[in-house]
Amino acid sequence: MKILTHLVNIERNAKIGKYTSLASLVILAGGMYISFAYPTMLSVSFIALLVGFVLSQVGIYFGNRWGRHPRIDERLTAALKGLTKDYTLYNFLTPVNHLLIGPAGVWIIEPYYQRGRIVYEGNKWKQKGGGFMLGYLKLFAQEGLGRPDFELKTDIENLTKGFKKFLNEGEEIPQINVALVFTDDRVDLQTGDAPIPTMKIEQLKEFIRKSAKQNPFPPAEINRICAVLPSENIE
Repeated sequence: MKILTHLVNIERNAKIGKYTSLASLVILAGGMYISFAYPTMLSVSFIALLVGFVLSQVGIYFGNRWGRHPRIDERLTAALKGLTKDYTLYNFLTPVNHLLIGPAGVWIIEPYYQRGRIVYEGNKWKQKGGGFMLGYLKLFAQEGLGRPDFELKTDIENLTKGFKKFLNEGEEIPQINVALVFTDDRVDLQTGDAPIPTMKIEQLKEFIRKSAKQNPFPPAEINRICAVLPSENIE
């Protein structure tokens, strides 16, 4: 498998996450100090706490995607190790963060970092259980699950627009597939009814191999699509 990564993007965004998180801690601490030392300045304290909380969420978002060790691109590379040379994994080089192209077709890989119980019900993915501790993590230490259905729709639209731009006029846009991949070993997935494949990261390689056997993507199509995408790392 060939791995192509936008390393400059990773380094820049990792720094954003690091410094934003540090700034949020300073502002939150300042807001707490003001609330106790200057009770008449509660409005200032409230604004500081609000700004600090927003910055902490930004820091978590950037940290999850670009600041973790090993990074998500490294974890995906490890999880997919053993796929044939016909596969190419693009990290942060296309209109979506992680794109896999090969005999299984065109796959957007959407990583999620949440732990706890993830269920699919009422046409939505939801994070349940965990009590007080998980509630605390959602606020201050863990990115919320959000709306994967909206995110997936946006990613598909962005990649479709990218293909329309990169491919010659009149060329067929390939079918775009999406997989939700959870990276935390402590996640409990109860998503059997989900319309989008949802799995733990260690299940990804076998899933891709099965997809290639069930609906193989022709080599000519692989070459056609890869020819219009980046061919080397950006360092």
